[in-house]
Amino acid sequence: MSTGLGSGLADVSPARIWLAGCGQMGSALLGRWLACGLPAERVTVIDPAPRRDALPEAVRCYVSPAAIPVDDDRPDLLVLGIKPQTLPEASAALVAALGARGASPLLVSMLAGVRVATLSHLFPGCPVARLMPNLAVRVGKGATALHAPGLGERERATLEALLAPTGLVVSLDDETRFDAVTALSGSGPAFLFRFVEALAGAGEAAGLPHETAVALAQQTVIGAAALAELSGLSPTDLRQQVTSPHGTTEAGLDVLDGDGALSALLRATIRAAAERSRALAAAAEAAVDSASPRPAAAA
Repeated sequence: MSTGLGSGLADVSPARIWLAGCGQMGSALLGRWLACGLPAERVTVIDPAPRRDALPEAVRCYVSPAAIPVDDDRPDLLVLGIKPQTLPEASAALVAALGARGASPLLVSMLAGVRVATLSHLFPGCPVARLMPNLAVRVGKGATALHAPGLGERERATLEALLAPTGLVVSLDDETRFDAVTALSGSGPAFLFRFVEALAGAGEAAGLPHETAVALAQQTVIGAAALAELSGLSPTDLRQQVTSPHGTTEAGLDVLDGDGALSALLRATIRAAAERSRALAAAAEAAVDSASPRPAAAA
């Protein structure tokens, strides 16, 4: 699994990491950490169906927290990559496993919509941080939002060291903005991949062979992204460089921008994803309240 990136995380990473849920996002984050020097023997994956063939042999895998041997090293970091709707049941099992070891690890949640207050209620005594990464963390080009109120200096340094090799990290003071982040950069890669599919399909409809259209569409997006990253110019400046007056690009942009169609479509897309994030938060918190009612506030 080595990529020649050295052992950058070997000296700064936690002694023991539990990753609860190792789906696409969890495996992307873990894969990047391992590639950047995190020792595999420090990692325990908890997942009912772990992708064992995609993990180094030294990574320990268990189907549930209860299956972890009691004498296993207690975690310093617990990463939640489970589905939000499974949180009440999963958190109870994890808290029981942590309690058996006297552990109160740094809790890092990637759950869409689930607030810090809810996580702190479910994992008492654990310092809590929220992340919203995207799939590009796998190759060190991710965009991650971080909300970590009240972390101590040591926990924050650990988290910053782990996130540094994953790409751009943006800190959010206002947790309510996580729904917009989830919609924009969390879901954004899927929107972009869908655009590439549509662009290739349009090329095919214009007469190109399927394979050629796909290759050109994909490389066009790769090249444009590299220009955006390396040129130092804004997207507006770059668009204007490509657009000659009365040329082919302008003709196409007239269709995309006609009646504000593209902007309206993307606003509706982001709004729908953000509303879904808020709905997931409400459902998760309702499930938590139902499973373990919070004490009534004092009058």
